[in-house]
Amino acid sequence: MIENFVLKFAKLIATKPEDIEVERKDINKEYSEITIYANKADAGKLIGKEGKMIGAIKTLISGCKAKDGISYKVNVVIKGD
Repeated sequence: MIENFVLKFAKLIATKPEDIEVERKDINKEYSEITIYANKADAGKLIGKEGKMIGAIKTLISGCKAKDGISYKVNVVIKGD
């Protein structure tokens, strides 16, 4: 559910939405890691000036902890590197 939201949100921001991929890795019952894979230009857009865009994404996702009790970490990775 969360990874689908992140995928749709990232594709709205991206110049090349077809390059966006999202992967979720459950570390344990209480912690998951979400990785957004993007090309170099879109990775910059997803992170935003001074990290404000990725901060906003993290804030939205942290609200989900109240519902499912899972903490999420979000990473942006440049594809091909």
